[in-house]
Amino acid sequence: MVKIAEENHDLIETVVGFARTLRTAGVLAGTDRLQAMLVALRELNVLDGRDAYWAGRLTLCASPDDVARYDVAFAAYFRDERPRIAAVGQPGGVLKLIGVQPAADQSLQPGEALQTNPMASRASEQELLRQKDFATLTTAERNEVRRMLARLDPVGPTRRSVRLRPAARGVLDARRTVRAMLRHGGECDELLTRRHSRRPRRIVMLIDVSGSMEPYADAHLRFAHVVCRRRPAVEIFTIGTRLTRVTRAMQARDPDIAMREVAAAVPDWSGGTRLGELVKAFLDRWGQRGAARGAVVVVASDGWERGDASLLGAQMERLRRLAHTVVWVSPHAGHDGFAPTTAGLVAVLPHVDALVAGHSVAAFAEVARHLEQQGVSAARPGGRRRAGGMIVGLAEEDKVHA
Repeated sequence: MVKIAEENHDLIETVVGFARTLRTAGVLAGTDRLQAMLVALRELNVLDGRDAYWAGRLTLCASPDDVARYDVAFAAYFRDERPRIAAVGQPGGVLKLIGVQPAADQSLQPGEALQTNPMASRASEQELLRQKDFATLTTAERNEVRRMLARLDPVGPTRRSVRLRPAARGVLDARRTVRAMLRHGGECDELLTRRHSRRPRRIVMLIDVSGSMEPYADAHLRFAHVVCRRRPAVEIFTIGTRLTRVTRAMQARDPDIAMREVAAAVPDWSGGTRLGELVKAFLDRWGQRGAARGAVVVVASDGWERGDASLLGAQMERLRRLAHTVVWVSPHAGHDGFAPTTAGLVAVLPHVDALVAGHSVAAFAEVARHLEQQGVSAARPGGRRRAGGMIVGLAEEDKVHA
């Protein structure tokens, strides 16, 4: 749109970035008004500053109070003026852009190309990169995406501890109450209570590193590294033609060092896929002994199974009986027109709680939020939740406890 032609920015992305600037300034530019501005711009000359200004003012401003904010935001976003940001005493602590309103002689003449605010352009590029598919990244974009993945801060799921802790609210703690009474000569000043505390729930991640997952495996492993660094009780395995435990390698603080150690430890990188056999191997050696019991199990794979799909389905059913929640992360689930039609996905879908996208930084941010929600649930017998193969996100060496 209004971005200069050399930058080759898309019209929709530019308008979306401008709408974010308006919301920061306190103008409630909703999606309906955004759509109206796009319709208006398609009928006008988008390189004409006056046309662009009036198209936005007539569609994005909801009241006379919005006009002054709109003028300042328009000048800051498209004419490289740097306004000061100051908090104003409005409900909700709204931030307002404070600056000098453009004078009449500063208005752009017809045909004049609008200049881009570098900070706004950078923010727009970051947002575009968050949504971009890992398989389409350039080398420079891939390096930036790796830094963005390292900045994710997944909280992760929690579970109710068996132990009771002193708390301001909860059930009566008779022992503490009696001891307090004895200290005060038999007088009961207050009734002390206790309640169950929350503890991190174990996370187990199975990352597919086969040939079909080559464009996405590095990003999936880096996300697993972030989870491992931020959370206790995390177990990470790679699956391809064999099962490899890489939890110890993931303990390295630097993600690049961790990836090098993982590459050295995994002998079947970019090989074939034997999902059913490897899920069985995991359950026989690790899962049945305690790693998967009550855990949130994340399987990152596209579901391409070269072996027997019925074996994969049977082993996923077995895994589902042990785990608290099973989440399947597919890099293709975020693509338009996606349908779980591969033999592997058809076999596993009845035994997973959620099928989520895993093709971009934004998708992984959604995965992190989804994992955070996997707390204690009483939706099915045994306290484990059952979602019936829900598809989510379409529009993100510790010892094994025996």
